[in-house]
Amino acid sequence: MCTLTLAWRAFGDAPIALAANRDEALDRRADPPAVREPAGGDGVRYVAPRDAEAGGTWIGLSESGVTVAITNRWLDADREGDRSRGLLVRDCLEADSAEAAVRTVERDLEARSYDGFNLVLADADAAFYLSYDGRLGVTRFDPGVHVVGNVGGVTNGVERFAVPERRREFGAERVDSARRIAAELVPEPGESGSAWLDRASAVLTDHEYGACLHGDGFGTRSFTRIRTSVDPAETPEFAYADGPPCETPAEPVSIPPGFGGG
Repeated sequence: MCTLTLAWRAFGDAPIALAANRDEALDRRADPPAVREPAGGDGVRYVAPRDAEAGGTWIGLSESGVTVAITNRWLDADREGDRSRGLLVRDCLEADSAEAAVRTVERDLEARSYDGFNLVLADADAAFYLSYDGRLGVTRFDPGVHVVGNVGGVTNGVERFAVPERRREFGAERVDSARRIAAELVPEPGESGSAWLDRASAVLTDHEYGACLHGDGFGTRSFTRIRTSVDPAETPEFAYADGPPCETPAEPVSIPPGFGGG
């Protein structure tokens, strides 16, 4: 995934509003979002797409209300990760809370290694940004809007970018894109979470902001939007576009009642 935008507790009606583009090799297959059972058979279910190659995922919402999304983190040298990052996302979706998901990552990194990543974990009570380059950094999100991509992002109102020298030119483009997206998605007076999510979705579709990419064998493969509600009777929103969002409409995904912590 290249670009994700998260509004956490920025609006009274929606604890979590997230819109995200996934960039990937065009020939890498993925299954569309569905309700999935935990790997061990017992525990928390979640709704997520699935990487057909490694079996993990890059984004999802759990039955207990935890939203998880990951981007690759570009480094000056590739790491020899011994496990797919998508399986770590799956593990986090099976946690009971965002706090518990952070502990899951910390324990896992004691025994396993991964290629670089930026990981966002959120529920109605807490939200975190985990950045890993061989060492783990954990930042707790304040209420507000946050933008995260391959070279870092704008979080808690602060620019947190790390551009590797070997990707200096394209990395600078990613920095500029994240800055412009963050500036555009400042909440408006009286705005609802749903209205903000509509704006965020439009920004990630608009080529002027540099988030929807088209390349030779690589580009934006899918788009996901997730919104939870303060109303326990309201089913969370989960919509997915199985293709570049500039040309592929996002279709709603069926979620069982009570999902998402409601």
